[in-house]
Parts: sequence; structure tokens; C-alpha cells
Amino acid sequence: MPRIISSDETAQCSIEQCAHEVDRIGFDPACEESLAETALWLRRLTNNRTFLGDLLIDQLKNRANDNTIESGYGPQAIVLSPKRGNVFLRANIWPSEQDQCFEASGAETFVYGVPHDHNFSFLTSGYFGPGYRSDYYIYDYEKTVGFVGEKPELRFVERSALSEGKMMLYRAHLDIHSQIPPESLSVSLNVMHVDPVQSWFDQYGFDLEKGELTKVLSPNSTEVFLRAAVASRSEEAMDLAEQFGKSHPSDRIKLASYEARAKLLSKKNERDALWREAELSGNAMLAACAKTERVRLALG
Repeated sequence: MPRIISSDETAQCSIEQCAHEVDRIGFDPACEESLAETALWLRRLTNNRTFLGDLLIDQLKNRANDNTIESGYGPQAIVLSPKRGNVFLRANIWPSEQDQCFEASGAETFVYGVPHDHNFSFLTSGYFGPGYRSDYYIYDYEKTVGFVGEKPELRFVERSALSEGKMMLYRAHLDIHSQIPPESLSVSLNVMHVDPVQSWFDQYGFDLEKGELTKVLSPNSTEVFLRAAVASRSEEAMDLAEQFGKSHPSDRIKLASYEARAKLLSKKNERDALWREAELSGNAMLAACAKTERVRLALG
């Protein structure tokens, strides 16, 4: 499960102070000194029991203006400070099953019951309420190939809640959790670590009952652009896709190259030949996916 970070700090700080200090520190979750110093400031912000309410009231009063908080992380996420370097601050609101927004939007809108890991590390603290609960697992990312249906060794750790004042470090490519709604509305605070290379490393969804990998949750812009370019059927796009399929350093981009090209082939034998090429590529993830596609073609 995520690493518990203990602190008996009682001092408080403002959001501006916390953002400034975390920016100064840089927050490297792999560095114990950086982690400890960042956790100290997150604790101080957590100890400030009024800053978030004041911030939200101010935003509600000024809703018609252009300076409202924006977030690209879902309906319950609030970005508290802009990204500086490799770090930014965020708050997350976690509704209970009794809250109207949960009833209207459903569990998956708030990522409840969607087991997943992360391709980034972040420090989190329970700020308000009993906190969302999670079933926590760990797994070996390095041994995971990354194809749908793969059965990595998932090891259950425990079920626990992010209670008020509890602080944890979620570790990239190690900690898996399936979130359960809190007993009542709750809020968490996060210090997010942003690594420029993280988009090249996959974030996965899992089926915990089957112990299977179910999907990749982190497609990057290169993959989207490649699929769109291939769909245009231009000769240059097809040449680039073939090149990416053979030599791109990302397995996910290699797979996207084959998937995009296969969609353009109308004849079954042509699609099978393309997927056979992928199956014989020597790449474990690509071979597993290609084998599945060839079986689907044979049965269809």
C-alpha cells in the first residue's frame, strides 16, 4: 500500500506559503530529504482548517469572472497552485453515496470501483471527513508486459481509509488501489510530482477478481496524433507508422501503429499478415496483442 508518512507538526501555513516552499524544494519522491521537507509543508497546510473553505467561497462569489479555478483532472479535482517545475498542489473532493452529485453522476465519475495504479508519484493527506477507503495492492511493474488480459501478480495489502490527518505517498508503478466512497463527504490534499517522461510509462486498470490487466489509462498525445495521421491514409503517415511499428522505443506506440494500420485493411488475410508481422517482432507485449487479434480474426 502507499507509504505512511508520520508527522506531529502542529504549525500552520497558507496555500501561498505551501506552494512557494514546495516549489523551492522541488519534491523528489525518491529523495528522503525532499520527501520529508515536502511532507512537513503539506502537514502545515492540512493543519490550516480554513484555507480551502475560504478559497471555495471566494470562487463561488466570483464565478462570473475569468479567474475561477480550472482543473483537467475530473469534476472533483481543484488545482490549488499552477505547475512550477515538476510539482503542483491539488485538492480532491470525495462524495459519499448519499451525496446528490454521486447519485447524479455515478461511481465511475469519481473513480470509485476502478482499480488502478499511477504513472506518477504523489503525496496525499486527509484534510476533511472520514476519507475515501481503498483496497490496496502492490505489483511488479517491471515484470508486467502490458497487454489486456495479462495476469500480473497482484498482492493484497489491506483496506483502509485516508482519514483526517493521515498522510501517504502513492508510489508510481507500485501501489494499486480500488477506491470506495467515504461514509460522508471528504476532502484530500495532494502534492503532485510531474515527470516529463511519465507519459511514456503506462498507467493500468485492473480486474481484481480475475487478477487481470484490463486497460491502459494513459494514452499520450503521440499515440493520438499517430492514429489520426494514419486514418488520413497519407503515404507519409503510413511510412512513419511502419517505422514506428518496427523501431519506436515505446511498446504502446508500436501497438498503436499496428492497430491504426489494421483498421484500414478490408481483407481478413491482409490484416492477419500485418498482425503476424507484429507477432514475430520479438516484442513481448506486441506479440501477445497480435496473437489475440489473429485468434479473433480466425474466429470471425
